[in-house]
Amino acid sequence: MSYLDQIRERKPLVHNITNWVVTNFTANGLLALGASPIMAYAREEVADVAKIAGAVLLNMGTPDAAVVESILLAGRSANAHGVPVVFDPVGAGATPYRTETARRIVREVRLTALRGNVAEIANVVGESWSIKGVDAGAGDGDVAALAVRAAKRLGCLVVVTGKDDVVTDGETTYVVHGGHPILTQVTGAGCLLGSVLGAFLAVAGDGAARLEAAAEALAFYGAAAELAFAATEGRGPGSFQVEFLNRLALVTSAELREMAAIEKLA
Repeated sequence: MSYLDQIRERKPLVHNITNWVVTNFTANGLLALGASPIMAYAREEVADVAKIAGAVLLNMGTPDAAVVESILLAGRSANAHGVPVVFDPVGAGATPYRTETARRIVREVRLTALRGNVAEIANVVGESWSIKGVDAGAGDGDVAALAVRAAKRLGCLVVVTGKDDVVTDGETTYVVHGGHPILTQVTGAGCLLGSVLGAFLAVAGDGAARLEAAAEALAFYGAAAELAFAATEGRGPGSFQVEFLNRLALVTSAELREMAAIEKLA
């Protein structure tokens, strides 16, 4: 059974501490996929929620002291109870505060997966890569090599998203082709992807299956975007956003097998 079908059968609970700008889109996207979202931010309850979740998504898109404290509390609780943790270091490298906060989180929380654009990932692990804002990330370096170095340094899966997505555990690396550039015109598309990764990891178990689940998550997300764009071409990002949510619900495992373009690097 595909990981996609397992999500729809098991409906894993995904605990989101995420960007205030994207909470509604994230919740709707997870519901469309078949997962069960919960948005819990209060320091008084995040540890309790994290320990019963199937996965925890930590996103520092709108950081302040209270959010960072909740992120750390939830992450430590997830670690203590064997719950997968996905971290999205939104805007790492854009300001010293964001960079220092991201580095603190990766020091104090054991991650299952780190997801970001190439500049964010580079800045988290202390490598040089320019960034002009939370959505920047293009560059001329070797993205796959950076991802491998980051995965080895942090001991987790690293997912670098862009025109093509790279996912690696430091030993095995996949490039996932697909998706559509119009995703960059929808606020929260990257943030939702982090939560979707959490849902796939929630049903994957341990070990090598997690890398396979992450690659399938990227392929699924790309397939939904391609189908949504085909159905709304010429109507703009608003129509695409609505149809994208529809496709997150409607893409079948058979369609995913047909559309997935996952390349294993030597």
